[in-house]
Amino acid sequence: MTDLVLKGGRVIDPSQGIDRIADVAFSDGRVVGVGTDLRPAAGAIVRDARGHIVTPGLIDLHTHVYWGGTSLGIDAAALARRSGTTTFIDAGSAGPGNFHGFRRHVIEPSSVRILAYLNISFPGIFAFSSSVMVGECGDLRLLDLRECRRVAEAHRDLILGIKVRVGRHASADSGIQPLDMALEVAEACGLPVMAHLDFPPPSRKDVLSRLRKGDVLTHCFRPFPNAPAKPGGGVREEVLEARERGVVFDIGHGGGSFGFGTARAMLDAGFLPDVISSDVHALSIEGPAFDLLHTMSKFICLGMDLGAVIRCATVAPAAAIGHPELGSLKPGSPGDATVIAVEEGEFTYRDVLGEPLPGRQKLAPRGLVVDGAWWEHEGEAR
Repeated sequence: MTDLVLKGGRVIDPSQGIDRIADVAFSDGRVVGVGTDLRPAAGAIVRDARGHIVTPGLIDLHTHVYWGGTSLGIDAAALARRSGTTTFIDAGSAGPGNFHGFRRHVIEPSSVRILAYLNISFPGIFAFSSSVMVGECGDLRLLDLRECRRVAEAHRDLILGIKVRVGRHASADSGIQPLDMALEVAEACGLPVMAHLDFPPPSRKDVLSRLRKGDVLTHCFRPFPNAPAKPGGGVREEVLEARERGVVFDIGHGGGSFGFGTARAMLDAGFLPDVISSDVHALSIEGPAFDLLHTMSKFICLGMDLGAVIRCATVAPAAAIGHPELGSLKPGSPGDATVIAVEEGEFTYRDVLGEPLPGRQKLAPRGLVVDGAWWEHEGEAR
């Protein structure tokens, strides 16, 4: 018996190699089928998806959704409809000292799925705002490896890995040491690391040389300095070597970590990101990142194929977090889907340096399916 059917949309599901007009049916919170002219059961909800794209529920690998518990947190459920996102991965907002609060007060009551990387720093990202900015890894007294391991192991149902932020802003005089400490905890727990890198020190080479298969380098298309592209074009050797080892390259747009110049150079060199994520937080939600669909739209306008862009926000992040049941419309998968319109017009996008990018297309939300239930779009212009 079906509870909901999305009729006649262009279904793009990279996990199954699907790109065709089809119906998608849901029952008991699960996907039950993708096919032509699926007949809804009596009493089932039917939504007309003709003229729209239907994808697996989008996964945003880098967000900050500890709303009310951290200064950078935003409300995931409030953002879900406008961003087309059904799974939010929090990238280290909480550390060992406050993850229990994140779990009880935000994750467990949430109407959308939230999973998390645990920050190596005890208080997590505790001072991130327009007026106060203090890197949580600048004082090594805040990094207690035993506590981090204890909390990571106690919450393995939600914690995907260890998050660490290094760079002049995030780790100050601590340099590369927080990354080495995060790797030690991750190795002990059998988990990957997600590494943020901002301004040197440390250098891109210092960070990439340490990352292992399955570890994530977020902000992977950041502008100079620590950019992955060579001046004049091409990809730096340490970047290519890291991809060969199986390091995952994640966009993590945010407010300071994505440049069109870098993106063009990397795409021209044939180096596509593994994952497209927004790094949406209390500052970047007002621009230039805005949300996941807006960030994906930038890659469409940079010339990346629509199917590849959708792959980078569905099956690819699902694989990166070790949850292959997500990011797919295979029968039996969790009943999440995103309905998107491709709007035509004249749009101007901006990167973190303020550089404009004219575009003629925008991915716009038209609805969500969360746990098999339809969520109407409540859009807002931007």
